Amino acid sequence: MPSGCSGTRLYIALTSDMGRTPAELLAPLRGLGVGIKIGLELFAGRGPDIVRELSGEGFPVFLDLKLHDIPHTVEGAVRAACASGPALLNVHASGGAAMMKAAASAASGTGVRMLAVTVLTSLGAPDLERMGWSLGPGGTVVRLAGMAAESGMDGVVCSPEEASAVRSATGPGFLVVTPGIRPSGSDRGDQARIATPEAAIRAGADALVVGRPVSGAPDPRAAASAILEEIEAAVASGVRSF
Repeated sequence: MPSGCSGTRLYIALTSDMGRTPAELLAPLRGLGVGIKIGLELFAGRGPDIVRELSGEGFPVFLDLKLHDIPHTVEGAVRAACASGPALLNVHASGGAAMMKAAASAASGTGVRMLAVTVLTSLGAPDLERMGWSLGPGGTVVRLAGMAAESGMDGVVCSPEEASAVRSATGPGFLVVTPGIRPSGSDRGDQARIATPEAAIRAGADALVVGRPVSGAPDPRAAASAILEEIEAAVASGVRSF
């Protein structure tokens, strides 16, 4: 596993629609070795303190801010966000090479791993076509991932469908984090490009992000444990599709 994963293969997303408070979700997840993803909504409400609190409780934090602005602004935002101590932080790759280089520079020496978001998992080919992106999801993701690697990013966020192509294009040391994970039988929700945990790992993902299949489950600990078991089985098999 790339060092950027820090041993954490599963991040659970805290959201406002999970039917329980963050404290109610975190309690059963303690000791499992999972990380927590904090998105814009929770960060806007709680600020950097939520990152510090979770880190202090032993949960690695993926701070999912998807920063996208001019290089100088993103550099300052990354520097400020890194001070709260997340394990992972991200920007939008579509912000360009100069922006990503500024972000990587700001995070250098902090221990925070910088990720570039390629194409949101809620978007499919028709959506990209309407936006004027002619390469489709696969081609766009690989193009942006290559640019992210060249710009000093530690890895990318992409859907499981593109993980294999990204891994082939960037090599084994590049961190591939995949949302859009749905265990067999789960509702697809608002995700357009999804896969099971096993399929994502076999495709080349290093770490998975899971939300409602755990946060909305009657027994979050059992749901997370089942995903972790599936991940470990896929890792142990050593079978990859790239």
